[in-house]
Amino acid sequence: MNQRVTFFGLLKHRECLFPTWKGLLLIIIIVGGFVSLTMMRLQPFLSLTDPIQADILVVEGWVADDVLEEAMVEYKRGHYRKIYVTGGTIEYGSSMYTFNTYADLGTAILVKMGLSSSEVEAVPAPSVRRDRTYASALALKKKFHQQADKITGINLVSAGVHARRSQLLFQQAFGNELRVGIFSIEDRYNQGEKWWTYSDGVRGVTDELFAYFYALLVFPFIGI
Repeated sequence: MNQRVTFFGLLKHRECLFPTWKGLLLIIIIVGGFVSLTMMRLQPFLSLTDPIQADILVVEGWVADDVLEEAMVEYKRGHYRKIYVTGGTIEYGSSMYTFNTYADLGTAILVKMGLSSSEVEAVPAPSVRRDRTYASALALKKKFHQQADKITGINLVSAGVHARRSQLLFQQAFGNELRVGIFSIEDRYNQGEKWWTYSDGVRGVTDELFAYFYALLVFPFIGI
């Protein structure tokens, strides 16, 4: 094959293959199908529900009221002996709240919904600037260590696409001490599997995807 050298021997002409319109159409179909399949599977991947046999239920106190309501339903349905509410300091608009932490706020809401104060207990986490879910898990771990009875497993209730990361961080905090099951509950304002049709859904799914892989691949090496 002849190659013509130009620009004082610095450049040369070479032949290359370029797809025809049929080839371009096939590439577009393949790429489009892959992107569509990925988009459809992202939300179910992050919104993990994988409960275990456990008699303790834990719910993250920052979730919406309807998620707390579903947690109460699961508490009664699963015959758990107690429900713990985790969460750290309420920072945004905290001057308007009677409660200092999401754990206390979530507990108060569950009691108002019908649970007795003996059934639900707040486990506030210390104020941290990052990795608040992990801090909440450590606070719960400390609480369990202070109790006489040994707990071997819990089911955790979280909201939507936050669920898989929450389970991961709680399991990292507890290590081999106990198993962590998970319930993902969508609040009424979430579009669920149609997340790509609105801006909050796109932002929520993409943020959680990157945060999950950070928790999986980076966080174990840097800690809290």
